[in-house]
Amino acid sequence: MILHAVARRGDPARPWLVFLHGFSGDGREWQEVGERLSDYSRLYVDLPGHGESAAVTARDFAEVRELLRATLLSYNILNYWLVGYSLGGRIAMDFASQPGVAGLAGIVVEGGHPGLQQPGARADRLRSDNAWAARFRTEPLHLLFHDWYLQPVFATLTVEQREALVALRAQNNGVALAAMLQATSLAVQDDLRPALRQRDYPFWYLCGERDSKFRTIAEELAVPCFLIHNAGHNAHRENPDDVTERLAQILRL
Repeated sequence: MILHAVARRGDPARPWLVFLHGFSGDGREWQEVGERLSDYSRLYVDLPGHGESAAVTARDFAEVRELLRATLLSYNILNYWLVGYSLGGRIAMDFASQPGVAGLAGIVVEGGHPGLQQPGARADRLRSDNAWAARFRTEPLHLLFHDWYLQPVFATLTVEQREALVALRAQNNGVALAAMLQATSLAVQDDLRPALRQRDYPFWYLCGERDSKFRTIAEELAVPCFLIHNAGHNAHRENPDDVTERLAQILRL
């Protein structure tokens, strides 16, 4: 089984850019940025439970890794960057941290968490994600997402931005989202810091300048980081020009 994806071809001598969206998004999420980098071949992936991959299930990170690996092979992608936002960034870090990953040129993570370190924090997150999952399975999405986007991490969104996201995300399948939320909860994600410190590939971090939580995480990781101006947690949506420029800069290095 593979994930649904949309491929756009560029210069075959350059590495592919494989874009991984955030929770409740889909492969279209990165296209405004990616299509400005048309010298590179681009793959826009729908993660399990999302978009055209809504019927694809994964029980844990290991199964997500296998689906992503099979998808890359199906497109004969042998030289690539992973570019991931939030959940997609966590999946990129998890994938890149496994032994024997072939063809990886580097990763770019926007607002992704490397993993919780304290058992108490994991227990709290598990309770929270299970509660959200129960709501995703039973409540109308257009109402639920109003509450979702009131979480502190989205505090910088304007009313108009929040309403636009609610309308967009309400097109999802709530049961499929619930399953993916639990399968890839931060509560069950490995702490990836040790593996990331041992990496042999480039790792760049992008973060909205108003995203205080993930600015702190970027500083803790001590990896090269670009702050995206006039943006919060969803930086590539709020300032695609700046994110595109930073990606282009990274790829030139």
